[in-house]
Amino acid sequence: MSDLAPIPDIIIRRLPIYLQALQHLHSRSVVTTNSQELGKMLGISAAQIRKDLSQFGGFGKQGTGYNIPFLIEKLKNILKIDRTWDVILVGAGDLGHAIARYQGFQNRGFRIIAVFDNNPAIIGSTIEEFSILPVSQARDFIQKNRVNIALLTVPASSAQEAAEFLVESGIKAILNYAPISLLLPEGIQVEYLDPLLQLQHMTYYLE
Repeated sequence: MSDLAPIPDIIIRRLPIYLQALQHLHSRSVVTTNSQELGKMLGISAAQIRKDLSQFGGFGKQGTGYNIPFLIEKLKNILKIDRTWDVILVGAGDLGHAIARYQGFQNRGFRIIAVFDNNPAIIGSTIEEFSILPVSQARDFIQKNRVNIALLTVPASSAQEAAEFLVESGIKAILNYAPISLLLPEGIQVEYLDPLLQLQHMTYYLE
């Protein structure tokens, strides 16, 4: 197994997109699909979809396509979301409030279990069922609950320091909402979600 070449990250990034499309079809009681149908939905070539999925084995049959419930379960297994991952949220400002209230994590394999902030004015107040905890308690909480994932919604000026603290506390993956690139040790998974970058990308194509 160790001699096998690693799956390119660009393929891994497309798997959640395929999963989302399959779940949409499944919600409409569609049982089978094929690479052509998925390609039309996603703007990805059928050949690319088949090539991507073939990296993980044979999931479809020529002439009959893919069984949607089966492929959903296989993709969940590959992405390791056939379980529920505990997540902490660091930063309880406006964005943090919105994310803490978002109900879509639970049925997609993730569960926010705590919210942290360093603002004394809001520590102890609540967002939904969460009582906002001081960041000073985060290290013990992370280690006690074996949390691997953090959502980081602090200002850009605080993001690097906060991320370093989280990594030192045991966090292995960070979804960063701050508009700044983080410099973290190799092996720490970091993803960025900055709406302004997406808007700036789109405006290139506007008249």
